[in-house]
Amino acid sequence: MGFEVFEGPEIENDYYNFTALNTPADHPARDMQDTFYLSPDLLLRTQTSAGQIRVMEKKKPPIKILSPGKVFRSDDDATHSPMFSQMEGLVVDTGITLCDLKGMLDEFARKVFGENVKTRLRPSYFPFTEPSVEVDVSCFECGGKGCRLCKGTGWIEVLGAGMVNRHVLEGCDIDPDVYTGFAFGMGIERIAMLKYGINNMKLLFEGDTRFLKQFKG
Repeated sequence: MGFEVFEGPEIENDYYNFTALNTPADHPARDMQDTFYLSPDLLLRTQTSAGQIRVMEKKKPPIKILSPGKVFRSDDDATHSPMFSQMEGLVVDTGITLCDLKGMLDEFARKVFGENVKTRLRPSYFPFTEPSVEVDVSCFECGGKGCRLCKGTGWIEVLGAGMVNRHVLEGCDIDPDVYTGFAFGMGIERIAMLKYGINNMKLLFEGDTRFLKQFKG
């Protein structure tokens, strides 16, 4: 679909991981219980979204990038891990709208979960996008009728997205009255767990060949 790949550093500074992404100083995401700090200003990145700032500082629109990589958060249970893989997507150009985001996500969902899968957007909040949305796909297990996987709703949440906040664009010297953009972020392991019915994220990191042999690239 014309995306370039950008891989940012896993050790980030506060500016790229939080401040430039419109995250105020008192935002809960900055709390020590969520973030691994190496010093008052350096940390293990909590999101690959930091990469979009680095790209927008150096490159002017049109921009169309994917930023994959490891991210780190102080969280650990069956569906969360202190380290996991994320992929951020960013598109900035003239005339970009939420409809462009929806169309791209529709194509993504069909490729990953099947041709009959549909997507829907629900209002949400992220500091670096406005408006922000949570993205659901129609349940690929039951076809939207309701089952254990979708908890009877017919829908499964897969990622977060939205239109790039104008303050984020301004901070990168991109005129928000001329250019607009959308961004989306997904946990790669979460997508794999949903697609293949894996109920514990730790199975993805243990390297057990009995588990790995079930999947062919």
